Amino acid sequence: MSSKIYPIGIQNFEKIRTDGYFYIDKTALIYQMVKTGSYYFLSRPRRFGKSLLISTLEAYFLGKKELFEGLAMEKLEKDWITYPIFHMDLNTEKYDTRESLDSILNFTLEKWEQQYGTAPSETTFALRFRGLIERAYKQTGQRVVILIDEYDKPMLQAIGNEELQKEFRNTMKAFYSVLKTMDGCIQFAFLTGVTKFGKVSVFSDLNNLDDISMRNQYIDICGVSEKELHDDLEIELHELADIKGVSYHEICDKLREYYDGYHFTHNSIGIYNPFSLLNTFKYKEFGSYWFETGIPTYLVELLKKHHYDLRRMAHEETSISVLNSIDSASDNPIPVIYQSGYLTIKGYDEEFGIYSLGFPNREVEEGFIKFLLPFYANTNAVESEFEIQKFVREIRIGDYDSFFRRLRSFFADTPYELIRDLELHYQNVLFIVFKLVGFYVKAEYHTSEGRIDLVLQTDKFVYVIEFKLDGTAEDALRQINEKHYALPFEAGGNRRLFKIGVNFNAKMRNIEKWIVE
Repeated sequence: MSSKIYPIGIQNFEKIRTDGYFYIDKTALIYQMVKTGSYYFLSRPRRFGKSLLISTLEAYFLGKKELFEGLAMEKLEKDWITYPIFHMDLNTEKYDTRESLDSILNFTLEKWEQQYGTAPSETTFALRFRGLIERAYKQTGQRVVILIDEYDKPMLQAIGNEELQKEFRNTMKAFYSVLKTMDGCIQFAFLTGVTKFGKVSVFSDLNNLDDISMRNQYIDICGVSEKELHDDLEIELHELADIKGVSYHEICDKLREYYDGYHFTHNSIGIYNPFSLLNTFKYKEFGSYWFETGIPTYLVELLKKHHYDLRRMAHEETSISVLNSIDSASDNPIPVIYQSGYLTIKGYDEEFGIYSLGFPNREVEEGFIKFLLPFYANTNAVESEFEIQKFVREIRIGDYDSFFRRLRSFFADTPYELIRDLELHYQNVLFIVFKLVGFYVKAEYHTSEGRIDLVLQTDKFVYVIEFKLDGTAEDALRQINEKHYALPFEAGGNRRLFKIGVNFNAKMRNIEKWIVE
């Protein structure tokens, strides 16, 4: 049996190395990065190893050679110089007031000032930071290293509050600008975050940062590649297959389906979510480990605020300028959703520079759609899981009346503010329900303006369903027959075929009628 101890939730490199936790060696990439540049930015979703990367850089720049024994860095680095380090983690505060950001900056600066001193003329955060860098350089004789983790946390939490976000932006813009003005005193700077705020935001003055988020050579600096999975966890793959009672190839396929599929640029290798992957090996169970550690409520607010058609999410198309920049005033929620890890790059049209996006894997797709349901339908988060189970059970036993009664309850009590977007709301609820049902029964549908055509298939039944908005259920059923939607499913097999016409009435704000043939 494997004796690996998995570092679930542990982000400190020294603790991982001294306490014997499992570690996938990223130090060759780190060496390449520090020897070929000075200022870097990396955007990755949460729980992807950004904080561990920062901690590894800190150990390296502190000259802790002993922690790198047996790793690539041990052979690559010859000098092991100790540098003064300013490490700031913005992930420790809830940023709901201007004072919350001021408090964390003041707390961090005071801690550094205890070591390197202060000056009466340094009256702003930026001036204090500038003075610290200069004094640390003079006192130690070495240029400073600046490591900032989750730089964007204040701006992310202020999405939807333009006034507060503007205050945060102005504060951080001045603070981060010191990195450019004090270049002569800085050896290395590395910033991480989930998102990249652009245009008039904090990055507008930081044009000396090398953004490696979409650079192919650094794609696997966080996360787990297919090669790393097999190089470092091959024994554990066989053990997991044995425990789950499946073949080695089946367990590899299932891990790929659930946790692989992150592409941070076009034509790149896929990356596994490290948090979910390691949890699966530790507990020998598949689960929504990454998704359940964070509730992306700000994403739902963005989707609803901008009246986003959820059907687009599975095949969204956009350009690099949109993907790579976020502005709080933008009416496009896609950059935030992409950079947060809920969508990834699926394809690229080189001629026009257009990226195709989609869900990276089953964990994200199923988790995100499940999370959306209570925000769009008349159900709560606890009940929605059971409601989907009931939908699936009804489809499997052929109880279509119960299925549509349950679906009708999802539209009950539609909030008044949704009336002006009723058709979109109706489409979004249907998309969510059928997407979730599709994880457990075979679901095929194509969308067009005003309707959803749906086919549900089980081992015993086939349902061909046509929806109308402010038409009639009879018209919907007639369309199924006239356009021969059911023809591919009529020949052969022992499955019972249901053709179902459904009408949604805008005045009722609900399903009015369904008829079955």
